[in-house]
Amino acid sequence: MAEAKSKLKVMFLCTGNSCRSQMAEGWARALKGDVIEAFSAGTNPHGMNPLAIRAMREAGVDISTHTSKRPEELNTSFDVVVTVCDSAHESCPVFPGARVVHVGFDDPPRLAKGAATEDEAMPHYRRVRDEIRAFILTLPGSIMP
Repeated sequence: MAEAKSKLKVMFLCTGNSCRSQMAEGWARALKGDVIEAFSAGTNPHGMNPLAIRAMREAGVDISTHTSKRPEELNTSFDVVVTVCDSAHESCPVFPGARVVHVGFDDPPRLAKGAATEDEAMPHYRRVRDEIRAFILTLPGSIMP
C-alpha cells in the first residue's frame, strides 16, 4: 500500500489578515485542499473585512468563520510563506525552513476608499478575489523551486 503524500503547508501573509490573505486561504482550501494545507496570518492583524467575506461568498467560498491572527498564533511550521502584499513582504518575519515567495495583489479597501456605497466598492473586491483565485489555481507548481 502506497504511503499517503503529505500536504504542502502554506501560509498566506499580509498586513491586516483581513482581506487578501484570507481570500487566498479560502481559495486554497476550496480549490487545492487535496495538496495544500492552507493558513493565513497578518503582520498587524485587525479583523475580518466584511466586503472580503461578501466577495468570497458570492464565489461560493465561505470565509465568515475565519479570524484575523498573527503567524505565531498558528503554532506550526510552514513549507512556504506567500506574502500577498508589499508591506508584509518588506516586514516578513523569519520562518525557519520555509521558502518565502512574494505575489503582490492590490488592496481592495484602498482601491474602494472613494466608494460611496458597498455596492460601489464591490467591483474592486471581486477583481482582486478573481486574481487571487487565478494564482491559487497555479499552486503548488508556481511556488516551488
